[in-house]
Amino acid sequence: MQKEELPLHVIEQLSSETIGYDILKYVSLPNVFGAEKEAIMYYVGRDLARNIEMRSMDDLLYLFDKFRWGKLELIKQKKNEMTFHLMSDDIVHRLRSPLEVDFRLEAGFLAEAIQRLYERHSECTEKVNEKLYRVQFKVIFTD
Repeated sequence: MQKEELPLHVIEQLSSETIGYDILKYVSLPNVFGAEKEAIMYYVGRDLARNIEMRSMDDLLYLFDKFRWGKLELIKQKKNEMTFHLMSDDIVHRLRSPLEVDFRLEAGFLAEAIQRLYERHSECTEKVNEKLYRVQFKVIFTD
């Protein structure tokens, strides 16, 4: 079965600053990873975080911004969980596009970064608020 080609008008809707990343993440990798895409992307994010030096929350926030994943902000911190919001113009472009977008790579990266910074086992879930063009991440300490 041949997959439908991506129309050029879809490419026009993506940010010119992140188009290469977006096309790989939302078009090519889902084809390669198939049904396991979400789990694989989560662990790719975790692996990436293991390979980059981070010594503080400021480093983590800097990296999200530098990678053009968006502006990450710690909203709430409790004993066993942390809530973050992620927003940016690039996220608006992604959510407005007809591509099926997700934030599993970012969730995996965040889970591993928090685990390393706080030295506590953690996992992360994400929820997209399409009206506010915002992603909410919830990092839960599992220890």
